[in-house]
Amino acid sequence: MTNHYNIRLAKQDDAPAIWEIFSAVIKTGDTYVFDPNTPKEDLEIHWLAEYMHTHVVEHEGKIVGTYILKPNQPGLGAHIANGSYMVHPEEQGKGIGKLMCEHSIDQAIHLGFHGIQFNIVVSTNPAAIKLWEKYGFKIIGTIPGGFRHSTLGYVDAYIMFRSLKHGNV
Repeated sequence: MTNHYNIRLAKQDDAPAIWEIFSAVIKTGDTYVFDPNTPKEDLEIHWLAEYMHTHVVEHEGKIVGTYILKPNQPGLGAHIANGSYMVHPEEQGKGIGKLMCEHSIDQAIHLGFHGIQFNIVVSTNPAAIKLWEKYGFKIIGTIPGGFRHSTLGYVDAYIMFRSLKHGNV
């Protein structure tokens, strides 16, 4: 499968394809904190900001997934990365999330991060939780009612973390 997929840093020309994925994923209101009505102009601040490391996954000339790595906090917290991942809805279930997770861990290590933290993993998204746990992420906290799900109302959100240093949790 990996022979058919190429993961690379995003270019400005990729913005329309990234927007297609971003807008399709957030419009459901069930996995991301972004307002489902986020305007296209906000893609720059949410996904393509200068301080972010934005990647895309290509398959047969089409961008089918995208992820970002960025410092989770500024200054003294900048050694921990934050990551966000999106797969085009038509491409889900093909292992693209797995490829992005593996790639992002390698990239985070290369960039010198000591760990990766996900600030909000929606408790009603078992596929994401299972994937992250498979790659060594652990739930380190629960935010009761921390996510306003579009159909279920307020549901719990998890904080998940994976160390990139040997010997640390």
